[in-house]
Amino acid sequence: MSNISFLQELLTSVADQSRHLLPKALFRDDPEQGLQDLIKALMSGRGEASGVAIARQLLRHYQIMNSELRLAFYRYIGEELKPDPQRITAAATSYIEDQSAQNLEALQAAVGSPTQEFFRRLNMAPGGTADIVRMRKDLLDFMRAHPEHETLRTTDSDLQHLLQSWFNRGFLVLRRIDWHTPATILDKIIAYEAVHEITGWSDLKRRLEPADRRCFAFFHPSLVDEPLIFVQVALTQEIPGEIANVLETDDGEATQSAKGPTTAVFYSISNCQQGLRGISFGNFLIKQVVEELSKECPSLKTFVTLSPVPGFAKWVNSIDTSPENETIDDNSRSALVALKTGDWQRDQTAADALEPSVQALAAMYFLNEKNRSGQPLDPVARFHLGNGARLERINWPADLSQRGLKQAHGLMVNYLYELADIERNHEAYAHDGTVAAARTIRNQIKNRPKLREPVASKPKANETQAPPSAAIAHEPEPKKAMASDQE
Repeated sequence: MSNISFLQELLTSVADQSRHLLPKALFRDDPEQGLQDLIKALMSGRGEASGVAIARQLLRHYQIMNSELRLAFYRYIGEELKPDPQRITAAATSYIEDQSAQNLEALQAAVGSPTQEFFRRLNMAPGGTADIVRMRKDLLDFMRAHPEHETLRTTDSDLQHLLQSWFNRGFLVLRRIDWHTPATILDKIIAYEAVHEITGWSDLKRRLEPADRRCFAFFHPSLVDEPLIFVQVALTQEIPGEIANVLETDDGEATQSAKGPTTAVFYSISNCQQGLRGISFGNFLIKQVVEELSKECPSLKTFVTLSPVPGFAKWVNSIDTSPENETIDDNSRSALVALKTGDWQRDQTAADALEPSVQALAAMYFLNEKNRSGQPLDPVARFHLGNGARLERINWPADLSQRGLKQAHGLMVNYLYELADIERNHEAYAHDGTVAAARTIRNQIKNRPKLREPVASKPKANETQAPPSAAIAHEPEPKKAMASDQE
């Protein structure tokens, strides 16, 4: 038995033993009548054993509540669990008059979030962490559906702060996923893949079994056998420019070569838990996987992605291509019209002629176009550039799948993780939004006007700057995950 399983059983036993010490009214079956009483009881400062029993009962009530009651639950928390303004004022006044350690401690206690304390106590229940992650998914859904309820956003801010600490990098465990991994986990890899769909077990086997394929995932001790984020890697001899070449395995040709593989290609990064949106794991994952691969295959010198561009088609389709728009040169206008109509998909000669203009448009999209916070429009670009990668190459046409055409008109890009430059690129991007890009890409936009584009909405505080799974993005909602190559 694992330590986590033992702890969960111990907490369950404690909850069972403590239940008879509490008022029976707290354990009635009607969640609508008992919910507020349970919240008040949990916040009352009872003993820890009683708190475990109350937290478990509250989570049981939540699980059987319908959507309307769950929304009322979050609204109640947001409206009732607030710091006391009078207590804050009194504590602040005392601290201003006498900056003693005792007064500082009193001030910190006064401004502390009751909402955070509520979720801390709720986490005492057996399996509480996993339940709270699922609860946050509901909260995020309510925030989108009911933007008029501002307290929902405040509650989410508190909950995100807690989850950020609970899922700190120090608690995460990196595990390699292969064909011998337990089926319960492999089944979730199929379900959570959010970038390039895995059609079934045979397709998954092609992604895991060849000698030139790797898959790694982060796990958390409190979410047993539930991957948080995973990355799929192809070991090759060169940087790929088309996803079909990566997905069609070659029986490990790169690893069988005398020199060994020289390039590790991160071609899919998927966030698995929608309730952890905004809690970034991708940067840690990539860096640790690079370390693991470098130890295993010393021949690897290049670490690069083959990433989707989920915002490109939306941007292209939003641009006015009428003759009245004088900010667009003729080549750009022709390219935009061709991309929108999709005629190039049936004519290789037309596609070849269109490629230089698409390359230039893509360079403008990545280097010139910004959202209101001054960051690139593309969510995947924000993720990788924020991690210190460099935009290395633009590939078109690179993804002719239905999703690739819908999201990006077939465009994909490579982000290069040059180990010596990661920190410098990250700092430049974080401080002034500098996009690290290869010279060939920068040369694409010289002497070209910036296209007129409607201002994008400012990313919300809880959105992953990526993934997103992966993120990711956000990009259309995938089946059970979000792409982190969203990220």
